[in-house]
Parts: sequence; structure tokens; C-alpha cells
Amino acid sequence: MTDQPARWSQATVYPDMWADPDDDPRNNEGPGPEGEPATLHDFLTDYRTTLRMKCEGLDPEQLARRSVPPSTMSLLGLVRHLAEVERDWRNWIVDGDPLPKLYGERDADFDGAVAEQAVVDATSPTHRLTEYP
Repeated sequence: MTDQPARWSQATVYPDMWADPDDDPRNNEGPGPEGEPATLHDFLTDYRTTLRMKCEGLDPEQLARRSVPPSTMSLLGLVRHLAEVERDWRNWIVDGDPLPKLYGERDADFDGAVAEQAVVDATSPTHRLTEYP
């Protein structure tokens, strides 16, 4: 019996990494992006990809599992929270009427992250890359 959890990583070259370097979609070779919009796009793409990799293959129960009670932190809650943060940021920089909250009142992004397939399905589109002006 061991206290060590089962590995969630597929990495074999560096077992402490999430993915092997040759398989990591975040590894970009060549020069970095030029300019602020390109840098933002690159950053958003990498952090969204990282979160997708962490969530890939997990069922609703695993996605909604709280990290440490009484915390409401879960991977599903984190996805919902980051989508809400991106929407808020978009509302700050774009002229016109702000878009409504995705999940309602304060902390609904985490509190509403329950282990139901319908909640996971409703959250998934927020993973996708959003275009910003």
C-alpha cells in the first residue's frame, strides 16, 4: 500500500512532466509572437491548451471533484472561472454593452461546477479560443 496517487501523466521521458516534449502541443519552436495582440493570443492558446490537457479523459465526477474540502476548487470550476475572467476582460477592453455573466453571481463559476454531464457540456464551449479585437 502506498500513499502515492496513480499517475495521471502520459509522460515517459520526464515522468514529472505532464507530456513528453515531443508530444507537448504547447512547445513552439521559432521566434515568439510579435506585438501585444499576438502575444496575448499565444498566451491564451497555451493556457487553454494546458487546461484542456489536464481535463482530457476525465468524467464529470473527476472534473467536479473538489481539491481539498471545504474548498470549492475543481478543474471544472477552474475552467468556468477562467472563461468568466476572459469575458470580464473582454468587457473592459471592448466598446459597447458588456456581455452578461456566464454563470451568474459571485462564485457561481465554482459553486455551480457539479458532477453532471449537462454542466460539463455547457462549460465545454468556453474552452474554445475566443477572438479579441
